[in-house]
Amino acid sequence: MLSPDEARDRCEALLRRAAAAGAASADALYLANASQSVTVRLGALEDVERSESEHIGLRVFAGSGSASIGSTDLGDAALDELAQRAVAMARLAPPDPYAGLADPALLARGEPADLDLDDGTEAEPQTLRQMAQSVEAAAMAVPGVTNSNGGSASSGRSVFALATSHGFAGAYAASSHGMSASVLAGEGSGMQRDYAWASARHAADLRAPEAIGREAGERATRRLNPGRVRSGPMTVVFDPRVGASLVGHLIAAMTGASIARRASFLLDREGAQLFDSAVTILDDPHVARGLRSRPFDGEGLPTAPGALVEAGRLTGWLMDSAAARQLGKAPTGHAGRGGSGAPHVTTGNVVLCAGALAPAALIADIAEGVYVTELIGSGVNGVTGDYSRGASGYRITGGVIGEPIAEFTVAGNLIDMFAALIPASDLERIHGIDVPTIRIDGMTVAGD
Repeated sequence: MLSPDEARDRCEALLRRAAAAGAASADALYLANASQSVTVRLGALEDVERSESEHIGLRVFAGSGSASIGSTDLGDAALDELAQRAVAMARLAPPDPYAGLADPALLARGEPADLDLDDGTEAEPQTLRQMAQSVEAAAMAVPGVTNSNGGSASSGRSVFALATSHGFAGAYAASSHGMSASVLAGEGSGMQRDYAWASARHAADLRAPEAIGREAGERATRRLNPGRVRSGPMTVVFDPRVGASLVGHLIAAMTGASIARRASFLLDREGAQLFDSAVTILDDPHVARGLRSRPFDGEGLPTAPGALVEAGRLTGWLMDSAAARQLGKAPTGHAGRGGSGAPHVTTGNVVLCAGALAPAALIADIAEGVYVTELIGSGVNGVTGDYSRGASGYRITGGVIGEPIAEFTVAGNLIDMFAALIPASDLERIHGIDVPTIRIDGMTVAGD
């Protein structure tokens, strides 16, 4: 794996080759990852994995067309061939009036912000094994846990670099550390499974294995002997672990590409009052050590904190340069990049801000409802907003969370669901998208 400085230099060298081959403009990116993980089951070593990858990608514009190409060979001869092939492909590609590099006036300038994303460490396999054994042992120690799918620990590091032919060059490194446990409770056909996991940029920020394992075991045992729930209109309360998916659906619908294709349930709702005025959703790519932090986007534009929803109102669309040109707007610094191909939209660290009520107070007046802890399937229509997911969780009766329930479906339309959404006060910032407990009245539950 190259250092960030070496990766940036390699991208700039590839751009020089592209210009020599006849490209009118181009950008080059470097992506590298190195990771290792250890999995144990019932205390015994089950799997050890190590992976390393290195990729350089080139996007060129020649004539009225563009092409993207990539390689895992970073040698001089391979880069010469890469540039020549990319230009030849671009000259044969159909015209795209919206494709192109970002406006040079919008590019990030100066040194990128130091977001402290790399702790410079890589755990030894023996250390990872001890962590995996500890997290599994903590889960197995919970009364009622009878078997294990395994405990695991991982450590890794990545480098990202981007250079453009019109003046941008930047690079940064990031580390990652994680632990998880998955266990079973009960016996025979009545067994239930659940899990817990945690990840962090710095190893020092990772939750203790005892806490992660205990959470996995307690979640599994609470699910034993589930009942069924009746069908009908009902209040649905989403656990933070699954409620984040609702914000994910919102983000997908806010992308400029979806709006430009007229394939979003938010079409014609720019600036609309979508949520209650007490709801605000923030996007911050500059959180120190954040799991989704980055100093610049995939087109070399600066990233910045902002609101996706402010006082319940949509603030606009999330756009890369191509979508912005198509919609007659400005890019928003949300471009992401994969190993090759055109940019796509991605966000930073997103939070649905905490509400005023504690979870117990939020559900205190619910005569009959469901508390959802797991969602199954992908029954969400991004064009219409229709929502239908299999679920399991707990019954709410008389304002109290009661016995476990399973094999039911929660359904509604995301527009109606957002309008009725009420957040609790228990927000924890631990993942890339974080939400508190969420209450939504008026959904449909299909059970017995």
